[in-house]
Amino acid sequence: MRRGIRNGAKMIVIDPREITQTKLAHKWLPVRVGSDIALANAMAHVIIEEGLYNEAFINRATLDFETYRKQMKAYTPERAEQLTGVSATDIREVARLYAKADKAIICWTLGITEHQNGTDNVFSLINLALLTGHIGKYGSGLNPLRGQNNVQGSGDMGALPNRLVGGWSYDDPIGRKLHEDIWGVPVPNTIGLNLTEMQDAMVRKELKALYVIGENPMQSEADANFAKQAFENLEFLVVQDILMTKTAQMADVVLPAAGWAENDGTITNSERRVQRVRPAITPPGVAKKDHIIVQDIANRLGANWNYQSAEEVWDEIRKLAPQFAGISYQRLDQEGIQWPCLDESHNGTTFLHDRLWEDEVAAKAPFIPTDYQPPAEPPDEDFPLQLTTGRRLEFYNTGVQTSDYEKIRNAEEGLEIHAEDAEAYQFNDGDPVKVSSRRGQVLTKIKISKKVPRGLVFMTFHFPDQTPTNELTINATDPLSGTAEFKSSAVRIEHVK
Repeated sequence: MRRGIRNGAKMIVIDPREITQTKLAHKWLPVRVGSDIALANAMAHVIIEEGLYNEAFINRATLDFETYRKQMKAYTPERAEQLTGVSATDIREVARLYAKADKAIICWTLGITEHQNGTDNVFSLINLALLTGHIGKYGSGLNPLRGQNNVQGSGDMGALPNRLVGGWSYDDPIGRKLHEDIWGVPVPNTIGLNLTEMQDAMVRKELKALYVIGENPMQSEADANFAKQAFENLEFLVVQDILMTKTAQMADVVLPAAGWAENDGTITNSERRVQRVRPAITPPGVAKKDHIIVQDIANRLGANWNYQSAEEVWDEIRKLAPQFAGISYQRLDQEGIQWPCLDESHNGTTFLHDRLWEDEVAAKAPFIPTDYQPPAEPPDEDFPLQLTTGRRLEFYNTGVQTSDYEKIRNAEEGLEIHAEDAEAYQFNDGDPVKVSSRRGQVLTKIKISKKVPRGLVFMTFHFPDQTPTNELTINATDPLSGTAEFKSSAVRIEHVK
């Protein structure tokens, strides 16, 4: 992004907080937490009303535009200003910039998805790309920037309750037969549970055993007290990890795994680029590579797996998923390759959805109209401030892997708050405070900041042993993705004597 800006591109940053990127932005839109749909819809309103949409592309490649057009009429920039806090003038300017650009990319992160309506937030952005034709061509598109390494790769491998390897839907007859032929076992007929649904089933004692690999849900999940209750209800817990997380400390069995620098295999980044990973060092002690541990357990359960290398596993994946068929280890040893790559003469795919620009589009892309809805728990008289959570550059998730680094070992959490809010509550910088929500309370220190607007406070979840922020967050979840609303919870702050 920074290289693009140096080469003349204009970056628009949409974020409730002032972040490092805002310093480089052509325009910063400090959107109110939870109002992303209202902003996107207001941009669409301007683009439609001013005739800036790509009519030829819409007619050829999309469905349901008239329904979308009618729904966008209600989202005037003036109405959106009231909902989002972003001025109508700025909304119009950014809408025109986006629509008139020769090339334009929308990138988003967890600030869009970690809401009770996160999927609708994403749909509202997809609608903008369809409206303008900024999709399916080089230099334009929609890019979810992943929150952790290899999130894309995990999904590609079928680490979703309703997907098989390569993204096949669990009920696709072609995909099911392919998997059953190669695996030699039937594919289940029912969809599994996502993490949120698992926790609900654990509380009901319907889910009695859990196998956790490389995750620390005891401290990373919203409403940590609810997560604790769920995990305490388990009869058997297995954790496979590189460090003794809080989740691992609750486990009946801990399986020591190899870290990324000790592993062999592939990762896939946000642009679908499959890349080789080679071990730089040997795993310590009795730690083993993840696929070896899984194979050992499978064989003790009666399987007859005999993968001799990570490459053998990958070659099976290539048979299961056509988009990986042409990506061999031999080719990956030279450079990363973007899927789909259908055979070994294929160079990979730089960008997706170019089919939408063909004269006859076989599968058109539908507009999916979305409506603004407020956060699940807006501030009120008892809890007058809105807490949003996020990350710091130097730290990683629940801090297990980063909090022991010498340079940042003494770092601590603080509650970012606007100076006028701090003055109203008679707080000085560094004062100890108790932050409470309807789910729990934590102790921390005031950190007066210019980064947050009035009424909004901010904390990370990098220091759960010191400041268990997720004891405050609400586990209201998106029904489609199962993602919790980490980005908005109502809280109050009080003096600690």
